[in-house]
Amino acid sequence: MKKYLIAGLLVWLPLAITIAVLVWAFGLVDGVFGGFVQALSAVLPAPAVEVLQRLDEVPGVGLLVVLAVLLLTGVAVTNYIGQWSLRQWDRLLGQIPIVKSVYSSVKQVSDTLFSSSGNAFREAVLVEYPRRGAWTIAFVTGQPAGELISHLPAEAHVSLYVPTTPNPTSGFYLIVPRAEVKPLGMNVDAALKHIISMGVVAPPEAAAPAALPPAA
Repeated sequence: MKKYLIAGLLVWLPLAITIAVLVWAFGLVDGVFGGFVQALSAVLPAPAVEVLQRLDEVPGVGLLVVLAVLLLTGVAVTNYIGQWSLRQWDRLLGQIPIVKSVYSSVKQVSDTLFSSSGNAFREAVLVEYPRRGAWTIAFVTGQPAGELISHLPAEAHVSLYVPTTPNPTSGFYLIVPRAEVKPLGMNVDAALKHIISMGVVAPPEAAAPAALPPAA
């Protein structure tokens, strides 16, 4: 009986968790659309607000609207006029006290993480942590710069993010010598799966490891 129960659990548990995550994500996006409707209700005429409120009651409409807004925004900022408008918007927010500190920090991090020309979280490596002889998977986020360089030995260093398991959204930032880091052939997705599963999900067969970023 125990064997059959475990077999059934292994079939239904991944599906149940997947559905739960999707429902949570849809609810989150619909909530964003609902807040957008409430904000517009103060400036739009009553008929327009009524139409938006009816749309908000339809499941999934918020997700479609948010995706459409993201797509149209992406198309708009890829041309010259859109890029100029975006620079003016950044400059405006950069002049507002308190707001400029939060906005500039978040924008710098997001541009680094998601820019197609960036190198953050694009390579998985092995590093000895938290002690000698114990190894863990980390992600190269770049190279130390600014004041940090003057306090480090002359040898080249890399900046690493060591995620925790099973929640990789928290972790530790390390600066280690380049010579103490071992590049891995697996991509970031495979490394994340291995970390989230606490080592249960085996990584793919070894491939040629990528080269670390060149020394500055």
